[in-house]
Amino acid sequence: MSSIVLRSRIVSNDCSSKIIYRRVLSSGVVSFSSSSSSNPSKETIIPSQSILSDNPAPPTPPPPAPEASTQVSGRKSWTFLKYGLLATVTGAIGYAGYLSYMCSYEEVEQKAKSLRAAASYTPSEDAAAVEKYRGMLYSAAMTVPAKALESYLDLRKMVEEHVMEFTEPTSDKLLPDLHPQEQHVFTLVLDLNETLLYTDWKRERGWRTFKRPGVDAFFEHMAKFYEIVVYSDQMNMYVDPVCERLDPNHYIRYRLSRGATKYQDGKHYRDLSKLNRDPAKILYVSAHAFESSLQPENCVPIKPYKLEADDTALLDLIPFLEYVARNSPADIRQVLQSYERKDVAKEFLERSKEYQRRMQGQRQQGRFWWR
Repeated sequence: MSSIVLRSRIVSNDCSSKIIYRRVLSSGVVSFSSSSSSNPSKETIIPSQSILSDNPAPPTPPPPAPEASTQVSGRKSWTFLKYGLLATVTGAIGYAGYLSYMCSYEEVEQKAKSLRAAASYTPSEDAAAVEKYRGMLYSAAMTVPAKALESYLDLRKMVEEHVMEFTEPTSDKLLPDLHPQEQHVFTLVLDLNETLLYTDWKRERGWRTFKRPGVDAFFEHMAKFYEIVVYSDQMNMYVDPVCERLDPNHYIRYRLSRGATKYQDGKHYRDLSKLNRDPAKILYVSAHAFESSLQPENCVPIKPYKLEADDTALLDLIPFLEYVARNSPADIRQVLQSYERKDVAKEFLERSKEYQRRMQGQRQQGRFWWR
C-alpha cells in the first residue's frame, strides 16, 4: 500500500514538472501553486532565464532604424564622390603639368585643334542610322576634352604672359640709339664678378669687394675706342654703388643689371641681341663668357680673377681690343670664331709675333733681291 502511494506521488511530481516546463517555453514565466490553493496573490513568479540558465543571456540588439541606414549609405556615397573628384582633379593637374613640361604652347594648340575637329564631326546624310548614332556619341565624347584643353590653353597663355615679365629683359632695346657720328664705334660689354672685381665674405669682416689690378688703366684706354657697357646678373642696388666706386671718372656709359637679363633654366643670361646695337660690333668680355651669354659668337673669355696679386689679364687684353677698334673688321664674330674659344690675349700675342717674324723675313728677302 505504501509503495502504491509513493508511486502516485512520483507520477504527480513528474506531471507537474512537465507542466512547469511547458509554461516556461510558452509564457517565459513559471507560477508555483498548490492545487488546493485558491489565493492568487500568494503565487511566486520566477523569471524563466533563472530556470533555463544560470548565466544571463546577452540582450538582443534592436533592428537599425531606417533613417540611420539611409545616413550610412549617404555617407558612403559622399565619400566615394569626394575621392572620385579628388582623383579627377589630381589627374587633370598632373596631365596639365606633363603638357607644360613636355609640350610647347604651339604643340598643345595643335592637339586642341584636332580635338575640336573630332568634336565637330558630323556623319553624312546618306549614312546608316547606326553610323549617325556612333558619330553623335563620338562627337559628344570629344567635346569634353576639347573644352578642357581650350581652358588649359587660355590659363597657360595667361600664366606665361605673367612669367615672361620676370624671365625676359625689361625692354627689347636695353640701350638708347647710338649717335649717328658713332655708328662705326664698337660696343665693349663687360661683366662684373671675377672680371672687373672679386667679392669675398668672411665671418670676422663680412663682405668685401676687391678691384682687379689694371682696371683704371683699362677703362681709361678703352674709353678712347669703345662704348663701354657693364652687364651684370646682380641686382641694381648692388651694381650702381659698385660701379660708382669702380669707375669714379665715369668711363662706363651704361649699366645693366639683373632686370636686363633673360632667366632661363635657372640662370640669368646676358641677351646681347637686346642691346639695340649691331651684333657684328659687340664684344662681351667675361670670366664666364660662354656660360653667361646667349650669343657665344660675341664672347671674349678672360681668366677669372681670384685675388691674385700678379694678375695682368685685363692689361694683356688691351692690344687685341685696340687692334679691333683701329682696324674695324666687318664682323667681329668671324674674328672671334678664328680663336676657337682659346685665350684671346695669349693667342693674339702669338699671332702678332708670328706676323712680325714673317714681315721681317719678307723685308730681308727684299733687301737681298735689291742688292
